[in-house]
Amino acid sequence: MKYAFYPGCVSRGGCPELYPAAKLICQRLGIELEEMPAAACCGAGVMQEKNQLFGDTLNARTMAMAEKKGLGLMTICSTCQGVMAQANHRMKSDSAYLEKINSNLAEEGLHYSGGVQPKHLLWILIEDYGLDKLMPLVTKPLRGLRLAPFYGCYIVRPTEALGIEEHPERQTSLETLIAALGATVIDFEGKTRCCGFPILTINEKNSMAMVGKHTSEAKDLGADAMVTPCPLCHLNLDGYQPKAASQAHRPIGLPILHLPQIIGLAMGISPKELGLQRHIVNTKPLLVKLGAGG
Repeated sequence: MKYAFYPGCVSRGGCPELYPAAKLICQRLGIELEEMPAAACCGAGVMQEKNQLFGDTLNARTMAMAEKKGLGLMTICSTCQGVMAQANHRMKSDSAYLEKINSNLAEEGLHYSGGVQPKHLLWILIEDYGLDKLMPLVTKPLRGLRLAPFYGCYIVRPTEALGIEEHPERQTSLETLIAALGATVIDFEGKTRCCGFPILTINEKNSMAMVGKHTSEAKDLGADAMVTPCPLCHLNLDGYQPKAASQAHRPIGLPILHLPQIIGLAMGISPKELGLQRHIVNTKPLLVKLGAGG
């Protein structure tokens, strides 16, 4: 099994522990990754608000690179997943729009026919790889851990662009994986709501209120940690949690884990290799409970 790998910006920048963790588990799974070093940022939706054609052209360029390789496209970022899926949907729904984008790509000798469907690692594991193949590699089940799923925005909406109607299981894919790894799922109302990152620079107070609400709600329900497939959500929920707790006038202390980290822990990969020491919120109590050391 081989994919063109699009890690996105944040997994190698703001959350540098995510990229090596994803590479490690894919190596264990036997998933071959072919990177595209010339690929650009997806635009994170912000660029598209200013110039949709430019943002979609950047994403078409990345998808054209994968298409040229004859490979499916894997991402480890929910924001990249959503933005690329929306761009793909617009291009496949409007041949004239796709033709206009291809005229821009022609300057670089690229062409996109619409044959690539970007897929998050989460979906790939469940839909392509299969949990039946994953389970024999789980040597240290996460029994005793209570994990709250946090999807965020871009991997659950808009449903049409994300193929939710054709794949309704995607709406509960994170819970499915958490349970398969042996942990207890802690469901909570805010799991598909915005983490607050998009408004961080223009309304920090409201952004911190969102971080505080999501993390404290999960904590109060008994969660030991929260798991997200989105590094941008991780940046806000982990990096700004101490500030959100101060604003809420209460302690929270809920570790926020990347999706590949929980898979890696269940495979017996060391916490250090998975980068758990890089988090803002201390992960040591979680690891002690799991019996994985510090």
